[in-house]
Amino acid sequence: MSEYLVVTGMSGAGRSTAGATLEDLGWFVIDNMPSALISKVSELVDGAGSEMERVAFVVGRAGGDVEDVLPAVDALRSARSRVRILFLDAPDEVLIRRFEGTRRRHPQGSGGVEASIAEERRLLADLRDRADLVVDTGELNANQLRSRLIEVFGAGQPDASMSTSVVSFGFKYGVPIDVDLMFDCRFLPNPFWVESLRHHTGLEAPVRDYVLDRGETQEFLDKLDDLLAMLVPAYVQEGKSYLTIALGCTGGRHRSVAIAEELGRRLAARGVAASVFHRDVER
Repeated sequence: MSEYLVVTGMSGAGRSTAGATLEDLGWFVIDNMPSALISKVSELVDGAGSEMERVAFVVGRAGGDVEDVLPAVDALRSARSRVRILFLDAPDEVLIRRFEGTRRRHPQGSGGVEASIAEERRLLADLRDRADLVVDTGELNANQLRSRLIEVFGAGQPDASMSTSVVSFGFKYGVPIDVDLMFDCRFLPNPFWVESLRHHTGLEAPVRDYVLDRGETQEFLDKLDDLLAMLVPAYVQEGKSYLTIALGCTGGRHRSVAIAEELGRRLAARGVAASVFHRDVER
């Protein structure tokens, strides 16, 4: 059975990067195709002799026929195809800065950038509400977005009913808006204040040991492990496609990174294949 991915979202949020990344991963990517033709293309993909297994439609350009996307998705799902919707988003102030920085005209219309973004957000509201995965690109550069998408949609991802991601971040750079569960690790002692550890990260043994070799850290992880042991099967039973768990500390380089790596290992021990992504570890 073929797998379909509808890539949509706000202009300036990274649809072009997403399309190029998926193409590099082996997806057959169709950019800016009329939404009404999605079902026609799927007939060809699912027809005899077709060798296309994963197809991505990049849709949602302002002024297009976005109202036809959801009916097309529902039609594919009724035919028992595996269809997911990826919505790329970013805060308005970030989108404004990106358009002003490139001096590109917003595709929504001839009005100002801020008004055009507001109108596009209104037009895409239903798509965002129905998305299986929302990725906030506000704090991601193109390379980080590419890494994030590779973690989720790479060829090595298992064919599972739910894709699970663990993300570390720094509160000082903003709270991610694209997560399902969020936990604050700032109650733990901060390695930043230890001179010998300050310039290391939670990916390195000195910081990892400093964070994990504490009773309160292990108690936190044990309780979190128990919580996820209950929640993950429940989410799967409810048909959730993607689960993103976020762990935050002050700067996103020490505590949250070490704990995210450990949580990923614990999930794997339970048979849950989880990708781990560190948003701010390089800052």
